[in-house]
Amino acid sequence: MSRQLTTEQERPSTRAGAPAGTVRRRPFTAKRGLVILAFLSPAILFVAIFTYYPMIAGSQMAFRNWNLNNLTDTSWVGFGNFQKILDDPAFFRILGNSLLWVVASIVPQFVIGFAIALWLRRKFPFRGLYQALIFFPWAISGFLIGILFRWMFNSEFGVINDLLSKAGLIDAPIAWLADPTTAMAAVLIANVWYGVTFFAIMILAALQSVPDELFEAAALDGAGKVRTLFQITIPYIKTTLALTVLLRVIWIFNFPDIIWAMTGGGPANQTHIITTWMINITQRGDYGMASALGLIVVAVLLVFSAFYLMAIREKKVS
Repeated sequence: MSRQLTTEQERPSTRAGAPAGTVRRRPFTAKRGLVILAFLSPAILFVAIFTYYPMIAGSQMAFRNWNLNNLTDTSWVGFGNFQKILDDPAFFRILGNSLLWVVASIVPQFVIGFAIALWLRRKFPFRGLYQALIFFPWAISGFLIGILFRWMFNSEFGVINDLLSKAGLIDAPIAWLADPTTAMAAVLIANVWYGVTFFAIMILAALQSVPDELFEAAALDGAGKVRTLFQITIPYIKTTLALTVLLRVIWIFNFPDIIWAMTGGGPANQTHIITTWMINITQRGDYGMASALGLIVVAVLLVFSAFYLMAIREKKVS
């Protein structure tokens, strides 16, 4: 008993000079580093084998004549595949479609998702049920969403034409997915519906971190809802908004599921974006050209991410 008391009395003296409540960090040693590496090695090997190796192998294919129709000739062609892409008359139209696909999807998704998040932040009966119903579409496969919307936009028995006809807005069925003037609008509607949930989830999580004291102080100062939104709410969560938009731009630029399920890139390349075009080229067997197109996508996204993050950092500093 006396030995235990002596030990308890000696414990505070070993922490002499250290502030109360501080946690002493163990020194980093080579043995500890090996233990950490051993725990991380399965994850490192998994990522290296299934992510980085296919990426490197696919990258070297972009500089070779790699065609499934003639595997006897896989000679080095340098930038020949990139030249074939630039010489293709459909490339710049598809690049424009890709930009339209991103911008026309992001803006309404962000606005509608922000409005839903603001609404869900308020307390009202069955709020949890509404959140579950709104967040449910995000759990569904994008390809399945495309198939559902393809049936909805079907010119003969689709529900869209049926509703418009009953409302007296159209006299004859519209061939939404077969008409070059309406096909892109149809796939954009499907993508906006699918992506609103992502913004609603992320923005609602950010809004819940805003202290209620800020809103109470703004109300005491006589600030209205619009002023509170633009001077308190948005500045407080602007970092989350910026990162959410960045992630969503990268996601949409690489998101061929809905377009491929609804139109396959048609009609007449009107709904092709770079990633659906890459799938189409792969189906033709030209893996070299498809790999080159994949590297172009990576380069575009890296440049966009770099400029976007620099702009956000400059705003933070200012």
